[in-house]
Formats: sequence, structure tokens, C-alpha cells
Amino acid sequence: MTTKSTTKTTNKTSATRTEKSSKNIELPSNPFVFEILELTSKQRSNAKKVEVLQKYRHPCLVAIFLWNYDEALISALPAGDVPYASNGEQNSFSGTLSEKIGDAVTKMEELNSKSLGSQDQGRSSIRKEYNKFYNFVKGGNDGLSSLRRETMFINLLQGLHPLEAEIVCLVKDKKLEEKYKISRKNISDAYPDLVWRDGK
Repeated sequence: MTTKSTTKTTNKTSATRTEKSSKNIELPSNPFVFEILELTSKQRSNAKKVEVLQKYRHPCLVAIFLWNYDEALISALPAGDVPYASNGEQNSFSGTLSEKIGDAVTKMEELNSKSLGSQDQGRSSIRKEYNKFYNFVKGGNDGLSSLRRETMFINLLQGLHPLEAEIVCLVKDKKLEEKYKISRKNISDAYPDLVWRDGK
């Protein structure tokens, strides 16, 4: 009897592990970019990372990867922290927008949540805003003045979910790998049709 009980437990454990591994790469439809990057980053093998990237391929994800990894795409924005420019909240927060985004991300991590509750209402996503990225790289819209470009960038960040805004700030400075364990090789393997301008 003891042997049968152990066998049943082992089978249940095996079934549970199989279910978990198959659910491991499931996200809701139209996921946030941060959800895709987090899921990809958690995968241990290149094959699993490639599988996740292929499953959730979207032009916004490709745009993020090109801006970050393609050395020929140079940001037209100043490197480093993004200055804070909102008049309405200037009195309640001093520092940079990058710090404000970082504070929101830290708060979400402390709460073990991907949401700030009612503060998330009306927030956009990279999926909806990526078509504006050409304004922020050299050769994309060189007719913009620096002030106008930076104002557009600040407005974009303020409208995004904090974890999405954090990604855009990382990509602007080509630092995506500092937070997410995703290499250019992972991307090249997942998207062999991707044309890199730097020829690497």
C-alpha cells in the first residue's frame, strides 16, 4: 500500500510539473512588452528564449530590439536620466522622470504586483506607442528641434505604464541587458529575417 501511495504522489508531481512547464510561456493576448521580456528573461536556454520571442513577436518588440542592439541606430536623445517636466506634479516630486519611474517600479516590486492600482488607469503601452520611436533616433525625424523631441519623449514616458517606460529609458541608452537576460543572439535566432543596419 505504501508503494502505491508513493507511486500516485510521484505521478501527480510529474503531471503538475508538465502542466507548469507548458503554462510557463503563456501570457494574456496583447501582453505588455515588459511581460514578454520578463518571460523571455526567465527562460534558461536559448531554445526556450527563442520560442517565447517567436510566440509573442510583434513590431513593437522588434522596434525595441533594433533600437537597443543595432549599433547603427543612434539615439537622438541625451544619454542618462530623463529630466522631469510636469508642471502639475512639480511641487509633489523633485528629481528626474527616470527616478519617478524607478520609484514606481520599486513600489510595484515591493507589492509583488505589476500594477499601481488606480494610478495605472489610462496608461498606454509600448504596443500602442512604438510608431513614435522614429522621432527619437538619428535619421528618423531630423527636422525636430531638440527641445520638441525631448518634450515628445517625456510626454510618451509619462503616458506609459511605469514598467514600459522603464524599458524605453533602458533602450534609449542601449542598456536593456542590464535588466533583462536577452542577448542579440537570442533575437537573431528568434527572428532570422531581421535586418540589422550595422551588419553584425
